[in-house]
Amino acid sequence: MKILFVNASLEAVRGGGTAERTYCLARHMALLGDEVSVLTTDIGEGNRRLEGIAGLTPVVLRNLLDRFYLPEPALHRIYRAVSDADVVHIMNHWTAINALAYWAARQAGRPYVFSPAGALPPFGRSRLIKAGYNTLVGHAIARNAARGIAITESEISQFADYGVPASRVTVIPNGVDMDDSADAAGDASPLPALGGRTYILFIGRLNPIKGPDLLLGAYLAATMAFPDVHLVFAGPDEGLGAGLKAAAARGNAADRVHFTGPVTGGTKRWLMRHAQLIAIPSRSEAMSIVVLEAGAHGRPVLLTDQCGFPELAECGGGLIVAATAAALEQGLRTLLQPNAPLVEMGARLQALVRQRYTWRAAALALQDCLRIVIAEATRT
Repeated sequence: MKILFVNASLEAVRGGGTAERTYCLARHMALLGDEVSVLTTDIGEGNRRLEGIAGLTPVVLRNLLDRFYLPEPALHRIYRAVSDADVVHIMNHWTAINALAYWAARQAGRPYVFSPAGALPPFGRSRLIKAGYNTLVGHAIARNAARGIAITESEISQFADYGVPASRVTVIPNGVDMDDSADAAGDASPLPALGGRTYILFIGRLNPIKGPDLLLGAYLAATMAFPDVHLVFAGPDEGLGAGLKAAAARGNAADRVHFTGPVTGGTKRWLMRHAQLIAIPSRSEAMSIVVLEAGAHGRPVLLTDQCGFPELAECGGGLIVAATAAALEQGLRTLLQPNAPLVEMGARLQALVRQRYTWRAAALALQDCLRIVIAEATRT
């Protein structure tokens, strides 16, 4: 089976969860023996992650406009990559490269699946641009896909808003590589000043959708009850950094609130492994990969109910609260009590992730889905 994945960015820091999902699925499907290509851009040199992987071929376009992920209009290269594939997997939404791949798939008569990863509802800035994108091509990409690929059951209703019935949506959750959490060689702290102090960890973009401001508000409200607990923000600044630092200073907590900037590899593993608690305060998210990474490291999680992972509460691996500062504050007060069974919670989440949420399992499920799509296209 020849598969072409399409995603504007594979850069680990800015690309976020969709970059990680694309990279991991493509890599694991190549390991399963499929012929895999990835159509992407050179943003942040994220395409270099694909180098040296057997069975995987990058098709890299030069990016012309950073903010809007505008690739060079190399229609001949895009058409060739699409027509060489048996099936195309379009990831994310609101990007020009998706529109170009959709055009090529229609021209070449290739079936494609569409995985927006929770991005279908317009959120944040550029709402007029997003409305125009949907009018021009976004709705058509969703409606004409052979299958919609949802990450959680709750995403099915978002497809319905675009005219895609539930019968044409397949749910394939995110995953994690358990082996990555076990590799401690070379891991090091980005914050030597932390020493052996207890800390809460946030990993993600400092962007309103990820809710770091909600978490800081909750922390400052609860800090008098836990004066020895620090808070670490690890991730790229997308506009909230200065405000968060100023708020921490106003709350007399500047020496206990730390900012590492982007973290990857051993630095990220070290932070997760030594955190008392991992907090994921997102205002909107299809399915957090960070919660799975926390489980891989055996860490308990404080999660909002907008993150698409109710299994956290079902397995007893942490606490789910509303996406408000007040609810997060109460969650912190509950989980940071001296008698809170955090070790046991982390172990339960780890067992769940190991059993049900690996990238290999996700790749096998996607492989089955794509084989059906190809067979259906051959019959028509």
